[in-house]
Amino acid sequence: MFCSRGNNSYLFLNLDLYYRNSAKCREGALLGFECLCEKLGRLFEPYVIQMLPLLLVSFSDQVVAVRDGAECAARAMMSQLSAQGVKLVLPSLLKGLEDKAWRTKQSSVQLLGAMAYCAPQQLSQCLPKIVPKLTEVLTDTHPKVQSAGQMALQQVGSVIKNPEISALVPTLLMGLTDPNDYTKYSLDILLQTTFVNSIDAPSLALLVPIVHRGLRERSAETKKKAAQIVGNMCSLVTEPKDMIPYIGLLLPEVKKVLVDPIPEVRSVAARALGSLIRGMGEENFPDLVSWLLDTLKSDASNVERSGAAQGLSEVLAALGTEYFEHLLPDIIRNCSHQRASVRDGYLTLFKYLPRSLGLQFQNYLQQVLPAILDGLADENESVRDAALSAGHVLVEHYATTYMLLSCSSDANMSLPLLLPAVEDGIFNDNWRIRQSSVELLGDLLFKVAGTSGKALLEGGSDDEGASTEAHGRAIIEGLGRDKRNEVLAALYMVRADVSISVRQAALHVWKTIVANTPKTLREIMPVLMNTLITSLASSSSERRQVAGRSLGELVRKLGERVLPLIIPILAQGLKDPKTSRRQGVCIGLSEVMASAGKSQLLSFMDELIPTIRTALCDSTPEVRESAGLAFSTLYKSAGMQAIDEIVPTLLHSLEDDQTSDTALDGLKQILSVRTTAVLPHILPKLVHLPLTAFNAHALGALAEVAGPGLNFHLGIVLPALLSAMSDDDTDVQKLAKKAAETVVLVIDEEGVEGLISELLKGVGDNQASIRRSSSYLIGYFFKNSKLYLVDEAPNMITTLIVLLSDSDSATVAVAWEALSRVTNSVPKEVLPSYIKIVRDAVSTSRDKERRKKKGGPVLIPGFCLPKALQPLLPVFLQGLISGSAELREQAAQGLGELIEVTSEQALKEFVIPITGPLIRIIGDRFPWQVKSAILSTLSIIIRKGGIALKPFLPQLQTTFIKCLQDNTRTVRSSAALALGKLSALSTRVDPLVGDLLSSLQVSDGGVREAILTALKGVLQHAGKSVSVAVRTRVYVLLKDFVHHDDDQVRNSAASILGILSQYMEDGQLSDLLQELSSLDSSLSWSARHGSILTISSMLRHSPSSICTSPVFPSVVYCLKDNLKDEKFPVRETSTKALGRLLLHRVQSDPSNTAAHLDVLSPMVSALQDDSSEVRRRALSALKAVAKANPSALMTHITIFGPALAECLKDGNTPVRLAAERCALHAFQLTKGTENVQAAQKFITGLDARRLSKFPEHSDDSEDNEDDPTSG
Repeated sequence: MFCSRGNNSYLFLNLDLYYRNSAKCREGALLGFECLCEKLGRLFEPYVIQMLPLLLVSFSDQVVAVRDGAECAARAMMSQLSAQGVKLVLPSLLKGLEDKAWRTKQSSVQLLGAMAYCAPQQLSQCLPKIVPKLTEVLTDTHPKVQSAGQMALQQVGSVIKNPEISALVPTLLMGLTDPNDYTKYSLDILLQTTFVNSIDAPSLALLVPIVHRGLRERSAETKKKAAQIVGNMCSLVTEPKDMIPYIGLLLPEVKKVLVDPIPEVRSVAARALGSLIRGMGEENFPDLVSWLLDTLKSDASNVERSGAAQGLSEVLAALGTEYFEHLLPDIIRNCSHQRASVRDGYLTLFKYLPRSLGLQFQNYLQQVLPAILDGLADENESVRDAALSAGHVLVEHYATTYMLLSCSSDANMSLPLLLPAVEDGIFNDNWRIRQSSVELLGDLLFKVAGTSGKALLEGGSDDEGASTEAHGRAIIEGLGRDKRNEVLAALYMVRADVSISVRQAALHVWKTIVANTPKTLREIMPVLMNTLITSLASSSSERRQVAGRSLGELVRKLGERVLPLIIPILAQGLKDPKTSRRQGVCIGLSEVMASAGKSQLLSFMDELIPTIRTALCDSTPEVRESAGLAFSTLYKSAGMQAIDEIVPTLLHSLEDDQTSDTALDGLKQILSVRTTAVLPHILPKLVHLPLTAFNAHALGALAEVAGPGLNFHLGIVLPALLSAMSDDDTDVQKLAKKAAETVVLVIDEEGVEGLISELLKGVGDNQASIRRSSSYLIGYFFKNSKLYLVDEAPNMITTLIVLLSDSDSATVAVAWEALSRVTNSVPKEVLPSYIKIVRDAVSTSRDKERRKKKGGPVLIPGFCLPKALQPLLPVFLQGLISGSAELREQAAQGLGELIEVTSEQALKEFVIPITGPLIRIIGDRFPWQVKSAILSTLSIIIRKGGIALKPFLPQLQTTFIKCLQDNTRTVRSSAALALGKLSALSTRVDPLVGDLLSSLQVSDGGVREAILTALKGVLQHAGKSVSVAVRTRVYVLLKDFVHHDDDQVRNSAASILGILSQYMEDGQLSDLLQELSSLDSSLSWSARHGSILTISSMLRHSPSSICTSPVFPSVVYCLKDNLKDEKFPVRETSTKALGRLLLHRVQSDPSNTAAHLDVLSPMVSALQDDSSEVRRRALSALKAVAKANPSALMTHITIFGPALAECLKDGNTPVRLAAERCALHAFQLTKGTENVQAAQKFITGLDARRLSKFPEHSDDSEDNEDDPTSG
């Protein structure tokens, strides 16, 4: 056995090859190797690897015979190699090509050429690796290496079995040798060759490098040819698997060609991909589909996405429908992707799928068309272009299919897929979709009609086109007459589209396929009207507008020729059960009447008026609304005829319970469009009194649509509604109230004056219910109206404030609520300007309330309600906070006046909100007038607010004490009075009195006077709370002030001591009385006057203690004696003191006439005093006694009667007036005629009768300074 260890033949042959001295030995060894390879076959394969180095050396031997032997041995060796042998040999040879020595390269090339003689199975495995390397060798720097490469390639070509390729080997070798010059030539030759036999592996080995080079060429033509050859290869190869080794080389280049800028190149590359997939199966291209999808989604250029789309379409066609159906949902979903580039790529795919899938794609049109139509309206232009291109392709490919379906016997059951979608697109809300749909419809119709549609239509009418009758017949044959009518009706309508682009596209299509427009319109009129009516009732405003314009154009152009056809169709349409259709009919009627001439419509009035009347009474609101618009248009042509024949019928229907609601709504509709003309005919029927519930409802409903048209009819409407708002029927009340609310809100600026006038009339009505209703409407109007009503607010505020003193409590409550709404509607910065009018109104209301009362406090009922001050408080507070000094003064005064007429209970919750701002403002540097007004108001608040002021006691006390030092007498006086009242609320009076006494000791002039007044007030209101020690301190300090030269100081000191007398012990009181009554003639008159003032004050505050005092006789004597004093102030004060004493005697001991007479006698002498002041004081004292105990005084009528009668004749007017009031009560003239007769003993009968007519309480409101109980 050759391969056994004992056999040394292989070693001997190896040694012979190394024997360099004998060429014969080397040649023989090679011949031996050749024989061994041929005889032993694969058994010799293990030794081939060891033999390769020697064989490579032999190829470069100097002896030709040796080289020939090496070639024969190589050929024999290669022909016997197995697949495993090729794997072992090939790497070594390929590595030899990289050797720097040219001889090694040459030998390796020669051996590689010998591999062409491998078995066919091994040949397909090795050639894809060998030929590219050999091709590179052709450019080697050494000529012998190049020559060896050419020989090797020729060897490859020599084993080609395909006769067509075999004949082209020289050409192919030229292409490989000189690719720059011969690549294109080789590709041309290949494309021109008709292949009858399949291509084997050696053929592919020579073809692929050339094709690969062609794919990489810059020339578009070359790339296209190369791609075409790649596509054809799979169908020509003997075994598709022979192509597998070349996929990695060719596929990247085909992908590059697929995204080439030139469409034809991309198209060929796409088909090549399809052929590769179809020939070799998807498994050999695992990443191809994913790469195509990624490219579709990329943000690269449109060219790349277009190429990917075209390639994917071919690949999907090759992969089959099942694969396509699996991928289709994802494709459709990406057509609405958020990125425009993705939408563009996937929509472009639909441009190519019909071409690649053919009729199979028709099954998916229902799924695909919505995505394309959505793309037509895309915001991105490239996306819209892609969708439109896809649409054009669909029409191009499937229009014929539609024709076949339409011409079939069961066309209605086999409705096409493409045309309905395009028809729907014509009416889409988006104008871009409409434009694209019209263009697509044009393409389809052009294809059906057999015309290109590219003719230029210039000049002439819109109705003159380039079509022929033959085109029309072709369309009828292709679509069927019904479908043709539907399509043309839609097309005619969009000729009036709101978008000029859509109009132009529709007009182009119409003129291309319609030969005679008037004739065609007459043929399609029923369908056209159906389309227009449906569109007129569409929810899309643009579609309604387009349909209206189209109908109007139809009437304007054809006029009398179409009106007899249109109007009956519209009239009949009102019987349609569909609401939208009836609504469309009404809109259509409006368009027809608006477009037709008045003279044309006159002959159709008998049909139009009943039709619109019927529509106005339709059961559906939408139809009635559209009918109202139609009525408006009708009125323009028919004038009063329209009103006379329609409105009375509707008014009559109001009386029928079954038709009243629809008739009312019909009236609303015509009123909304023709208010001025229709309203005078309706209102008299509805405002007839007594108002019914339905009429009230009707007035409200009609007011909503009449709006400002009611301005001139408020005098009719409002009185009826105001009266009905207080109707006994609650339904009438409720509906009238709602109607009135509607009326006041619908009027505009021009109607405000009339509305206010009517409401003011209502407020002044004799019926409380009318006043109440008017007040409510005022409040409702100001709260809810959108108009600027600030200018009307003052008048309303004045009126409502006065109404707060109304005799009807319910009216007062409503007026208060209305007042609140009015003031709330006014901007706060405007409120201070209303202070004066508010004060005047409050004064008027107070006077009105005073006239209803007989004495007592005057309170306005409206300000006794809960939250009473809420409406007006902002007016004054805003003035206090932000107004000028003058305005602040008015605000403070007005606030005080407002509080005076407010009940204490209603005032409680406002005490703090009012007092706080007043304290803040009085603390700032404002004029004395402001401070005085604030102090007066605070004094009122203290009097009426009471304990609610407790949180502010410290601040108020500090404020008042500070104001006692003010430079202005008025401020000081007001502060003193207020401080006195405030002390009644304080729990710690001693410190306050102490502070006042301390200030009194260091002050003089007006400040001292104010402090004394304050001290008087504190003791008067809180004397019980003052300790004995502090009272004693007051007594000691003020005892000397009684004799002060200043009148005010003297008066105040006397008043204070009189108040203190209530708390004195008997001894102290007697001592004081003794001191006061022991008047020395040497004393000054002011000292005498001070003593008498003190006694007078003590008689007011503690008369009982004085009367029981041991020194009482001295006191009486002193008073009588001082009636003769030379100074009339002393006499006047003595008279006042005696009057107080007399008043005490008749009240405490009425039967002691002697005691009464003892005091009365000096009073009579005072009536005869020279001083008018003394006489007037005596008269006032007698009047007070007469009012307190008239019978006690009447006992002594003979004593004072004559003197009183003389006073009635006094020349001094104040004395005479005082005498009249005294006589009224002394003679009891108001108590009967017998008293009048009795009085005539002293006074004339004329005076007695005159005085008897005086009101009994006529003097109650006068100042009480004449009252002996005051001071």
